[in-house]
Amino acid sequence: MVISTQYPVMVVGGAEDKVNGCDILTAFFESAGGSAAKIGIIPCASREPTVVGDRYYQIFQKMGAQQVQVLDIRYRNECDEARWLEILNDCTGVFVTGGDQLRLCDLVGGTELIKTIKQKVALGQLKLAGTSAGAAMMGDRMIAGGSSGESPNQTLVELTEGLGIIPELLVDQHFHNRNRMARLMSAVAANPDKLGVGIDEDTCAALDGSGVFQVLGKGTVTVIDPGSLTHTNYPQADAAHPLSLHNLKVHVLSKGDRYDYKNRAVLANSGVR
Repeated sequence: MVISTQYPVMVVGGAEDKVNGCDILTAFFESAGGSAAKIGIIPCASREPTVVGDRYYQIFQKMGAQQVQVLDIRYRNECDEARWLEILNDCTGVFVTGGDQLRLCDLVGGTELIKTIKQKVALGQLKLAGTSAGAAMMGDRMIAGGSSGESPNQTLVELTEGLGIIPELLVDQHFHNRNRMARLMSAVAANPDKLGVGIDEDTCAALDGSGVFQVLGKGTVTVIDPGSLTHTNYPQADAAHPLSLHNLKVHVLSKGDRYDYKNRAVLANSGVR
């Protein structure tokens, strides 16, 4: 079986290696065309977009991309401006940085910029990667914030609308690093039609375009599948009351493991370790 190394969408758990092997960033660079890559960086989730944008600019320039440009968008109305859309239309890859996912969605949600990105990804004309906040925004529903270290409950997670790039997924990032299992379970209890995906730091769920993702990086991707859920007290429970979730299916996947998120099944991995 040939395992794809071309990834139309890469969902990164944050704090990816930017200094040593840079495996995840290199995989994005290669997917976007390698030395022929024209990469756009969207740093607007960050409150220091100039600093963050420049850091990724230097990384992809050093890798040898043909062109790297920072889409330093500060205001929502800029997302409909021709200057940014022209740059975007020339890109083979777009990298969305970390920061605040609410800020990101408020700036780009529903604009021509995100509509163009989604269309180009769907047509196979653009590779997209998002890290941290850029990962959280991928689903129809988005974890906007919350807490950790408690039993699952309704107050543990704040939910809002995401950008719908991968509608089936409900993504949490910095996952085991920040003890977010109960937070993701709480989010899944509120949205039992979605597949919960928790991604550790320096780890990536790399989608190959066929409904399958492969795990890259040093940590794990945790999948919480409520497809066989037989009971939850979520609709009746008081906000701070612990939640019941019966018959959840949980997978913990590491480097090389592959998961079919359309059919909710673990696949034979590639043997990459």
